[in-house]
Order: sequence, then C-alpha cells, then structure tokens
Amino acid sequence: MTLSELSLRNAKRQARDYLVYFVTIIMAAALIYAFSGLAFSEEIETLAKTMEMLPVTIGFASIAVACIIGWLVSYTTNFMMNRRSRELGTYILIGIENRQVAKLFFLENLAVGGCAMAVGILIGNLMFQALRAILMAMFGITYTFSFAFSVKSVAATLACFGFIYLFAQLKSRRRIRTMKIRDLIYLDRQNEEAVFQTNGKRRRIFIASIVFGVIGTFFLILGDWLFAMFGAVCVIVFLYGFFLSFASGVPAFFDRRPEKKYRGQTLLVFRTLTAKLATMGVVMATISLLFTATLIAEGSGQVFHALFQNRAAWNCFDLLIGTEDEGGIDAGYLDYIEKEIPVKGELAYAVYRGDNLQVTEYIEKNTKYYRYYDCDGLMRYSDYRALRAMLGYPEVALVQGQYLIHCKHYLGDIMEAYTQPVTVGGNTLAPGGVCTEIFAQDGWDVNGAGFILVVPDEAVENSAVRHHMYVAMTEQPVSEEEFAALEAIRDEKNRKSGQYYDYDNLCAKSVEEKGVAVQTAVIVLPLYYLALALTMTAATILTIQQLAETERYRRQFALLGKLGADRRELAGALKWQLAIYYAMPAVPPILIGIPFIINLGNSVEAGVMVGMSHPAVIAGTALGLFFLIYLVYILLAYTGVRRGTLDG
Repeated sequence: MTLSELSLRNAKRQARDYLVYFVTIIMAAALIYAFSGLAFSEEIETLAKTMEMLPVTIGFASIAVACIIGWLVSYTTNFMMNRRSRELGTYILIGIENRQVAKLFFLENLAVGGCAMAVGILIGNLMFQALRAILMAMFGITYTFSFAFSVKSVAATLACFGFIYLFAQLKSRRRIRTMKIRDLIYLDRQNEEAVFQTNGKRRRIFIASIVFGVIGTFFLILGDWLFAMFGAVCVIVFLYGFFLSFASGVPAFFDRRPEKKYRGQTLLVFRTLTAKLATMGVVMATISLLFTATLIAEGSGQVFHALFQNRAAWNCFDLLIGTEDEGGIDAGYLDYIEKEIPVKGELAYAVYRGDNLQVTEYIEKNTKYYRYYDCDGLMRYSDYRALRAMLGYPEVALVQGQYLIHCKHYLGDIMEAYTQPVTVGGNTLAPGGVCTEIFAQDGWDVNGAGFILVVPDEAVENSAVRHHMYVAMTEQPVSEEEFAALEAIRDEKNRKSGQYYDYDNLCAKSVEEKGVAVQTAVIVLPLYYLALALTMTAATILTIQQLAETERYRRQFALLGKLGADRRELAGALKWQLAIYYAMPAVPPILIGIPFIINLGNSVEAGVMVGMSHPAVIAGTALGLFFLIYLVYILLAYTGVRRGTLDG
C-alpha cells in the first residue's frame, strides 16, 4: 500500500470516527462563505448607503470566527495526533521515516479539511441565498433565487481555511518529524500538567475564583465600559481558576461525607468526572468562556433588534416634523411637501405646556420613566380627534370637564389607576379615560414624552405652546431622496439662524424602517453569526472528547458488569456522567450571561423592552437557542457512547 493510499484510507476512517468534527467544519465553512457573500454582494451594498459598514462588521466577525475555528482545528488536530500516537509510532518502528509519517498525517488531515470545505461552500451558497432573501425582505424588495457562486466569497473561504489548516497541520508535521519514537508512542498517556500542585492550594484558588466570579458579574452589569472591562477580566480569572481547581474539591467533599460516596453510582460518576476534569481544566475553562460569549452575543443581538424594531414602530405617521420655533413649522417644509409629496391627510397643530409636572412625577414614582419635558404635555381634543381619524383609530369621546390620557402601552395600567384631577388654565378637569395606541410618543418634540393629556380646546386658550408639529399620511412611502431634501431645508434653516445642529425633529416612517433593516444587517446578524460559531466550536470539542472515551467506557462497563452491576444501573451512570460533564461548562455562563442580558435590556429607555421584547423573555430565548444547538451535540455524544458501550 502506497503512502497516498494509506493517507486516503486513514482520512476516510478519521472522517467517520470524528463525524461531529467533520460536520462542524462543513458548517463553519458554510457560515464563512455565506457571510462573505453578504459582504461582497453589490446588490446588498446598494440597498442603503450605511450598508457600507456591513463588509466591515462582517469582516471583524469573520476574523473572530476564523480565530475560533482555527482553535478548533488546531485543538482537534493535536487531539487526534495524541489519540493516534501509538499508530504513528508503530509506523516508524516498522521502518517508515519520521518525515513520511508526518507527511501521511498531513495529507490525511488535509483531505478531510478539503472535503469539508468543498461541501461547506456548496451549503454556504444555499445559506447565502437564505440570508439574501431575509435582507431583501427587510428592505421590501422582491427576492429572486439565483444559484451562482461568488468568486470573492470562494476565495475568502479558501484563504481562511487554507491558512487555518496549513498552520495546524504544519505544526503537527513539525512535531512528528522531531519527536523520538518513545515519546510518540507514549504521547497519549500525557495529561494536562497541574497548575496548582497541592490540594490545599487548589481549594484556596477554588474559593478565590468564586469571589472573582461574583465580582466580575457585578461589574459587567454596571453599564460603564471601564467597569465592564474589569468585570470581564474577573470573569476570565474565575472560569480558569474554577476549572483548574474544581477536581480537588470533589474528593474533599466526599471525604467529609463518606456516606454519600457509595450511594448508587455516585462513586463511578464522580470519579470518572474528576479524572476527566483533572486532565482538561484549561480546555473546559476555555469552552465555558466561549459559552459565556455565546449567550452574551445572542442576548445582545436580541436586545438591539428589539430596540431597532421599536424605533421603526414608534412613529405611526408617514411623515412627522416637530419644532420648538415660536413661528411654527417652517414654510420651506410645507412648500416642498405640497409640491413633491402627495398626501392623503395632514395636520399642523401645537403641543401645549401644562401648568406643572403633576402627572410626570406620578409616573416617575410608580415606574421607570425618562423625563424629556419640564412640564406635562397637553393637546387639544379637536387635534386629537383629527389625528385618530387620520390613523384609523376609533373615535373617543371627551366629556366636558374631563381630560383623557393617551400613553404608551406600558404605562396603561398605572394611568388607569390615576384618579387625580388636573388643573389647566384655571380649569379643574377630572380623569376621563386612557388610550394606549401607538401615537408617536418617543423622543423630543412629538406627541408627549410617553404620555399626553388631551383636554378641551378652550382649556388651553391661555396655555403656552411647548412645540409645534406637522404630521401626514402620504400616498407613497417617503423616499430617501425626498427625506434628504427635507433635511437640506432644515440644514439651510439652521445655517441662517446660526444653529448648527438638528434643531427640528424630522421623521419618515419608511426611512426609519430602512434604517432598522440596515442596523439589523450591520449589528444583529454578525452577533448571531458569532454566537453560532462559538457554540458549535465549543460543543464539538466536548463531544469529540466524549466519543474518544468510548472504548475506555466499554472496558470499564464490561468489568463492572462482571462484578455484578446490571445494565440499568450502568445506563443510569452513563446518563448522569454525560449530563454533569456537559452541564459543567454551561452553568457558569448561565449565571453570568443571564444577569448581563436582563440588565442590558433594562438599561434601554422605558417602554421599549415590553411583551416579547421583555428582558426576561429575551434571556429565556437566548438560553433556548443556545440549548437547542447544545442538545444536538449532547444527543450525538450520548447516542455514540451508548452504542459503543452498552449496545455494542
């Protein structure tokens, strides 16, 4: 058998034995190709000028993913070399030179990587089409399927994986060529060197790492970037300290509680677990760190997505202009709209200043609220009726001597409970009802900061105007060119008045929706991309480690069977063993990531993170997405190990 034939045979066996690794490399290549396709797609880039940032963010995310996949390939190549060291050493013993064995190992791994990359590019093209369809739907553009390979994307994928594989394989090739036969044959017996040599020291490190974990999590959720960086360092110290010292804590626990040691399969499960952790503490800490980054990336992506979606939803009018100019809406805007933008309905009106902050202070005492105005906002009932008719909302009656409250949905319950009268221009008005439809109530110079009081027209005759507004429903969505023209009018107005900042509030619903699509593509998609790569990489390494132990488990369980252990007990021990093994690196990320996600969601403006966007829902969704992928790997490991031990 020639060297090439031997390499091909070993490559086939390697792909079979490490199927999980092979599939993960395929998916990694597919992800890199698909997102490279977005970065290089001229069609996508022309959708909006700010999409120029997409190649940049995709580039940074791809570099991060390449580093992660590079670690996976390097680790797995080294792991396979250790597992097969006796086989490789035997080749040298029978007369094959070191350089030929090194070449053999290099070629077979290169064959596996090449096949995985080829399949990954094919699947990546389909993934690119799916991403392309999603993005075009977000921009309201009709999608047409076109299965064509991007030369730039293929080149980027080949370059990325070529560098990763060549680096890992050349490193292994150099090791084989320089190793002695004895070192190579006994390489699989070498374990991770203990960082902390004594049990007492390990226990102190274990306690200290827990303290660092609590401190790090606390600083991560403070919101300040400097504190967050310090918190991240503490979390890293915690994870590595925890996993490097954990193995010594289990024997100490059972030494103090000997009655628990021999209960059921406890001794078997924890003896095997601590032996495993003692040899791969650094790897488990790294995997746990990757899982923490996964949850944070997934949760942050969902928070940003909810924030962007709310930005598009808050303005129910096709066009809105707000100004604090005493003269009202500038004639330049109105002249341009009359000439260039066909409207179905329009209204210019004023939002008035309340006599005090009575309702604002009530809200601040009862819920989270950001105060924009230095007074309660007031609106004439006639204007309110016209606006509701324009939006297609049902008519609401206002009884003489009463006032209505129109507020954001999250304020509805506490406003229903508000029974105090208000005084407007010397008139005392009683509560008359609460409405919570979307009504453009976010930000400056809109229909109230989260709420507005609707009062009889005559009540505000002597009230001061806080700001003027113009809203319209248009025949066609306002185009980017039309909105840019309105912005130019504002800029010219500012230039003449000497105010070089955005004094007037201009909003077009269509432009906001397109901005949400851009921000989702530039920020949210790369975060999900990164999270998926992190999860697959970490879970693959855990699964490869377990599948590689199948033969040892088979011998161990066979011996236990001869000693009297029945099949049901062994099956239960295997389940517990795998459950604890996979839970170990996942529990710390949950304890760190979930508080971070909830705090991030609560840090945005009040009323945004509600309903399905509530921080607790987002945290649960992020956890669900993570475990959806993680469970696939757990089931693969359990099925493979059980088939090779109990069912074999």
